[in-house]
Amino acid sequence: MYHGRSSGKGPSNPAQLYQQPPRLLIVQIALHSWADIRSNLCEALQNFFSLACSLMGPSRMSLFSLYVVQNQHECILPFVQVKGNFARLQACISELRMLQREGCFRPHGTSLQLAVQDGLQQFKQYSRHVTTGTSLSYTSLEITVLTSQPGKKVVRQLEEGLKDTDLVRVRRLQVVEITKGVLEYMDSGSPVEEPSSDESSILGTDIDLQTIDNDVVSMEIFFKAWLHYSGTDQEHIHLLLPSRCFSNISRAKDDSMCLKCDLQERLLSPSLLPGTADGSLRMDDPKGDFSTLYQMASQSSASCYKLRVIKALNSSGICESLTYGLPFILRPTSCWQLDWDELETNQQHFHALCHSLLKREWLLLAKGEPLSGGHSQREPTSTFYVIVPSRSPTLLVKAVATRELLLPSPFPLLPEDPPDDSLKIVESMLDSLELEPTYNPLQARSHLYSYLSSTFTKPQGRLHPSWESQALRKRGTEGK
Repeated sequence: MYHGRSSGKGPSNPAQLYQQPPRLLIVQIALHSWADIRSNLCEALQNFFSLACSLMGPSRMSLFSLYVVQNQHECILPFVQVKGNFARLQACISELRMLQREGCFRPHGTSLQLAVQDGLQQFKQYSRHVTTGTSLSYTSLEITVLTSQPGKKVVRQLEEGLKDTDLVRVRRLQVVEITKGVLEYMDSGSPVEEPSSDESSILGTDIDLQTIDNDVVSMEIFFKAWLHYSGTDQEHIHLLLPSRCFSNISRAKDDSMCLKCDLQERLLSPSLLPGTADGSLRMDDPKGDFSTLYQMASQSSASCYKLRVIKALNSSGICESLTYGLPFILRPTSCWQLDWDELETNQQHFHALCHSLLKREWLLLAKGEPLSGGHSQREPTSTFYVIVPSRSPTLLVKAVATRELLLPSPFPLLPEDPPDDSLKIVESMLDSLELEPTYNPLQARSHLYSYLSSTFTKPQGRLHPSWESQALRKRGTEGK
């Protein structure tokens, strides 16, 4: 019925590396729980789209459409380009927020499957009638059903209702159950992470099932995952280690052990957003601030960017003042073009590397190998990176300064005995501070969401693309 692999081609240039496939969000509204969910969902969507529409550089989201399922299915936003359309998205969220006042509703058993079929048909129509000369980066669609109903029940309902539907254009079909969880991590010292594939269940072979808590932060994190590049057509990075340390492992032609990795951003660059401390420094640059590593990893679809490990360092052997740019996360690749044995072996070796580095209290120093520069007379420059292990099966990658970039900075030794009066004053001041074991970014609010929303012109009333939306809404209510 549904094919897990995308029928569209993966990214072939840096702009496409950032862009995610078109997305259809279907909100299934149930009478008994909508009042509790409505406010959190609408705030999370508002916050997310204020980010997605404000990011400079290539658009990370292409198309978005929103359906609601009550007594019947209804399209309240047909497919639109996300970037440049915050007013329409905000009007759509405002309408979603008002649905609680429209009386009792009991979803019909077929309404959900009809919403999926109608949204898929709408996407096919959009693809056929896209402006001449414009090509879609992806030809397949990701569909997310957001529900407060028992997730397994909804999955079975979709599997039965869609068994005769052609879903070859569906890249992924996902059911997300909103639970009445308690927001415990807001007071914890550990930042919350986006749900991993290990935390999601897969029922049957076709539909993913995931649960999220009914709070704004959990929903924000779920939607922000849409900004990640999650394609699996090709691995991003080859991490090359000296083979003499791994004599029992199959070797590449250059006699190195090769770990195939995917690259993931840890955070959004402030320089890509207006209203941030760093944003004003790069507002004149239409490309935004692309990290060297992410850019190099996306420049060639024929060969992966290579990081060659050249030596190990003690975990305390790097000064933070020598690192620069955004950090990135390395994970073992999930590229579907590799066979299962190679994927499993690669993952096991990656996990073993993480474990060994933690045990030895080591870091790795790696050198980026330039991609082929053709017949250029100039010798290409190199970038160096420090690779840091963690308690999770991931590695942190940060660029480090080289001789050419270093500026003289004297660091005399700290005097051993400061004056007693000064010491008492400072100690007293420090004693008054609240001590936390770790930094939790979820407790630090910069009011960026409200600032970004205020930079857009607010819509006056409900906005519709005239005949297109009216036709879609009419089709959704026919035959009821």
